[in-house]
Amino acid sequence: MANSAQARKRARQAVKQRAHNMSLRSTLRTAIKRVRKAISAGDKTAAQAVFKESQSVIDSIADKKIMHKNAAARHKSRLSAAIKSL
Repeated sequence: MANSAQARKRARQAVKQRAHNMSLRSTLRTAIKRVRKAISAGDKTAAQAVFKESQSVIDSIADKKIMHKNAAARHKSRLSAAIKSL
């Protein structure tokens, strides 16, 4: 456990930041799942619409460094390819 006042404060802040990051990561996963669900339903126009919304979510989370930018690009690329193959 933290002994100094500064270390105790950093520990408190880390707990809050971790909760916030987990919330954003959950939002990211939900956005990706929504696109995959639309793709599996086979509706290309709906999948494109959901993908367009999800792109901004993926990008914003990558900008906050909760997910690596290359991983975000890879997810977007694979989702886009799946939509094009419909």
